[in-house]
Amino acid sequence: MGGSIIIQDGLVIDPETATIEKKDVGILNGVFAPIEEVRNLAGDMIKYIDASGYYIAPGFIDLHAHIFKEYTDLGIEADLVGVKQGVTTIVDAGSSGYDNYHLFKETIIEKSQTEILSFLNISRNGLCNGLSELANLEDLMTLEEGIEIFHQEGSVVGLKARMSKSVVKDSGIKPLEHARNLANELQVPIMVHIGNPPPNLQEIFPLLQEGDIVTHAFHGKKHGVINETGDMLPEAVDALNRGVRFDVGHGTSSFSYKKMKMMKEHYDFSFTISTDIYNRNYLHPVGSLMITMTKLLALGYSLTEVVKAVTIQAAETLNLVEQGTFRQGTRADVTIFGLEENDTPLIDSEGEELVYDQVLKPYITLRNGKVAYMK
Repeated sequence: MGGSIIIQDGLVIDPETATIEKKDVGILNGVFAPIEEVRNLAGDMIKYIDASGYYIAPGFIDLHAHIFKEYTDLGIEADLVGVKQGVTTIVDAGSSGYDNYHLFKETIIEKSQTEILSFLNISRNGLCNGLSELANLEDLMTLEEGIEIFHQEGSVVGLKARMSKSVVKDSGIKPLEHARNLANELQVPIMVHIGNPPPNLQEIFPLLQEGDIVTHAFHGKKHGVINETGDMLPEAVDALNRGVRFDVGHGTSSFSYKKMKMMKEHYDFSFTISTDIYNRNYLHPVGSLMITMTKLLALGYSLTEVVKAVTIQAAETLNLVEQGTFRQGTRADVTIFGLEENDTPLIDSEGEELVYDQVLKPYITLRNGKVAYMK
């Protein structure tokens, strides 16, 4: 755990109250604490961090990334897109499955400064044998295997099912039906990737329950959540109304300014912001979680809204009661960042470019009350 820290003179963004206020933040033994308590108990042992000119937020959470480096074609170094980019927690979204999770744990989770959680792929192979992992139904994880791994591994937070034609081939909706049965028994959420059909969204959405997550919710492909006139699929509306959550999941081909604008104009519901970042989209078009957040700023979302989407909303989606908040006694993960004046070209997955006059940039990242990265 960390020692005694006071972060001074920054603009504190509280995602629970949607406020920005200039004040200090106290940390004592790895958790948030009142300033006076830090001063009384630590005295001359306090480390001061000057955050003047910067924003202070609870540690950013990226709900969707691929960081199983060396063992999958997509894997990127966790800390490169984690603490070095102001992201204190990354959720790997299905890179590993039952057969290779322990390898993922040994080579990635245990060797990264960034906290790593996992949506376990419902295919035993994860993405280690290619990107059509749900084409063979014999590769699906069994309930017994699911009970074993969720009982043993606290870092596994849910299941991942990639429901697009290139992944399932001729399996259709059957992998998601299997995932639904597993999730019901294990009492965990499913993150569902949506892309090109089949299966169609009209088959997918009825299988989703409260707490499940639809990632790539705002892609620009045909047969998506929102049609060309801005109307949302009735099954998607029903899913939202029963507590299904939507997630950006930018990725190489899954984030459309056009669809996002339509969503903002016609609908008012919260969503999480994630990157679906991996080695081939790191530089273009995704960049980082902060670049993805900047794209939402460029579309007219407020700074408090985009910070909320990667803090308290992401934490609630994952049932992480210790994160996404400044509540006293909770884990002191902190993202300190700048909002720099800089005309920045920002490109979505469809090749559309917006130029925005500001850009979010990481400055200092703290994990468990310790500095994990400093610019």
